[in-house]
Amino acid sequence: MTVANNIESIIPQTESVREYLKFVEERFRSTDKSLAGTLMAELTIMKFDSSSSMKNHIIEMTNITARLSTLGMEVDDTFLVQFILNSLPLEYGRFQMNHNTIKDKWDVSELFSMLTQEE
Repeated sequence: MTVANNIESIIPQTESVREYLKFVEERFRSTDKSLAGTLMAELTIMKFDSSSSMKNHIIEMTNITARLSTLGMEVDDTFLVQFILNSLPLEYGRFQMNHNTIKDKWDVSELFSMLTQEE
């Protein structure tokens, strides 16, 4: 419906809406790549520091993967479980060891309930 002035000034006048939208898509495609890179970096370096609850920490990591998914980068559930486990401090070492020794694979919701209970 409207475009911010700073963005509108870099978009040339076009003859049709189709040309206009094509230009906008091409111009801002790199923004999606940059955002995906930023989100991946954030996900990989995130650490649980007890400043918020375990619940909020896991929700934040899950939200990042959802945002990555909308950018075309799917994060597998087992991959996310491992990211969450890697983000835990040393106090959760025994919990991580327990996870690594059992045969069952946990999904994010199972890990969520176990970690909130552990907290």
